[in-house]
Formats: sequence, C-alpha cells, structure tokens
Amino acid sequence: MILGDLLQAKVLDASAERVGWVIDVRFVLDGTVHETLADARLSGLIVSPRTKSSYWGFERHSQDSPALIARYLRWRHRGSFLVPWSSVAMLRSDGTVVLRADHDAYDPAL
Repeated sequence: MILGDLLQAKVLDASAERVGWVIDVRFVLDGTVHETLADARLSGLIVSPRTKSSYWGFERHSQDSPALIARYLRWRHRGSFLVPWSSVAMLRSDGTVVLRADHDAYDPAL
C-alpha cells in the first residue's frame, strides 16, 4: 500500500454511507530506536466529514498561530475524528475505505 493512495480516499461506514475523507494518517513507533529509525506502524486514519484538505499541522493543541488560519482550519475540520487502523474493515479496489460497524472514533488533536 502506498500512503498517497489513502490520502483523500472516500470513507464509508459499514452501511455504505459516506462519513468523510482521509485527510491524514497517524503512525506509532514500535520498539526501541535503532541506529537510524524506530519501526513505524500505521495506527490510524484522520477522517474529515467536510473536506479533503489537510489540517496543515493545526490539529496540534499547541499550534495556534497565525490565529486566523488556525481558527479557520479548526472550523473547517470540525467533526473530524481519528479511526484506529483496527477499525478499518477493508480497502476497496477503487481506493474507498470501509469502516467496521463498531468502529471507534477519537479526537484527532495531538
């Protein structure tokens, strides 16, 4: 899988209703840091119900300037949520992400 194939992918719930688009992904570092990098594992997808555009890093609680841009992007991405990778039921051949019926949704803020 190529990360670029996930970004801006349509996201459907188990009943095939659109819940949004993938606007970002989250990784976790497993194990200890080796000489160069730790092993990265995809842990979840950030889904926005309103737009395909990125947060540009403004989902971080500490990122609040320039204030006008931060306020606009938080408003534009209201309702966005983080879905754990374990809540993804399938990736369709057309690039659509389908969530499990009992998928979890978390706050996307860092």
